[in-house]
Amino acid sequence: MVDIPDFLPSVNGLRFVNSWPNEADIVVKVPGIGKVVIGSASKGLCGGMVFTVLDVYWAGGPPLLNPQPHSGDPLFGHVVKRLFDSWNLPWGAMKYYQWMTLRDEDVGTRFARLRGLGWRTVVDEWPAIRSDLDAGRPSPLGLVTVKSPNPAQLGRNHQVLAYGYDLLGDQLTIKVYDPNVELDTGDGIRISLRLDRPGDGIAIAHNVGIRDQIRGFFRVSYSPAAVPIGVRPR
Repeated sequence: MVDIPDFLPSVNGLRFVNSWPNEADIVVKVPGIGKVVIGSASKGLCGGMVFTVLDVYWAGGPPLLNPQPHSGDPLFGHVVKRLFDSWNLPWGAMKYYQWMTLRDEDVGTRFARLRGLGWRTVVDEWPAIRSDLDAGRPSPLGLVTVKSPNPAQLGRNHQVLAYGYDLLGDQLTIKVYDPNVELDTGDGIRISLRLDRPGDGIAIAHNVGIRDQIRGFFRVSYSPAAVPIGVRPR
């Protein structure tokens, strides 16, 4: 069992959930795809919330106790900016899209094999996530929930923050902060899967605050950013 001792969603998470009034659409330009409307604030700023929590954590200050911000509020502006950062444009959006178009299982022969989401999650991504957690670093995760070549579905994917894990044999359970979940139940959010036979695809069980199945997940690249002066811890 590995836990980051100074991080817990009920303590470090934002005091509000990922539910927002209708704001302007978020439009990104993805090479090879063109302009893509990811969605609007009303459909979620999960990546921005995860990055904001990390920004405060790595700054070493007390957790933010701010209520739900609105358009024009410095905290709202920071969350929106960090949402764009969390997509690591354009390459991050391309990774979500590529994974949306892949199968869960590997296809082809051993001489020419296209790896599916199971293999990519377990073999390519989990070691980097585990390295973060073993070193005491919370690790942001991009959750791919969609199987579609339609780029308009990009906004249905989700982001959470891993802060610990349990590994018993091949059974892995990851502890995550989920911006979609109220903090009074947020300490119990988990993602579980088996690590054996990833080439056959993986079945991921979860109680994350989304309706969709999680098909796979990857480590999201993160760099700290200063929280605006207008944002106070209380």
